[in-house]
Amino acid sequence: MAEDKSQNVMRELQIDKLIINCCVGESGDRLTRAAKVLEQLTDRKPVFSKARYTLRSFGIRRNEKIAVHVTVRGEKAKEILDRGLKVKEYELKRKNFSNTGCFGFGINEHIDLGLKYDPSTGIFGMDFFVVLIRPGYRVARRKHCPGRIGLHHRVTKDDAVAWFQQKFEGIVL
Repeated sequence: MAEDKSQNVMRELQIDKLIINCCVGESGDRLTRAAKVLEQLTDRKPVFSKARYTLRSFGIRRNEKIAVHVTVRGEKAKEILDRGLKVKEYELKRKNFSNTGCFGFGINEHIDLGLKYDPSTGIFGMDFFVVLIRPGYRVARRKHCPGRIGLHHRVTKDDAVAWFQQKFEGIVL
């Protein structure tokens, strides 16, 4: 019975979206340069994130723009994820995976992704976060007559780790 479930097309995992976040910690010129780097990487317009509350020790105020992020879907997400994992040498820690089947990692320099270094732009690090789903997740998100995803259809941590090891031949430490 278990081998029948593994052959089911509806049980296959796929990338729903890839979120790339670049937190600069201050507004102004550095933030716009980080937005330019994300736009070069993804060919999408990035969105600015604001600080939730004032932290005097970090020198940020509430509602000040401090970060920039972009969401990528489809084939472009797979391509950028592959470039990001190549930087990490396809090695992730088990704690990088969440209980809901998502995983994330960070890189220190954007030039490792294949972008040209520009002295006027500088070097930025960024966080990658991948959301995995199975076909049929629209049932929970649709506006008309939303339903619930069954317990056995949800993506677990072990499912995500197995998918990562099989799809990218990655190593989980």
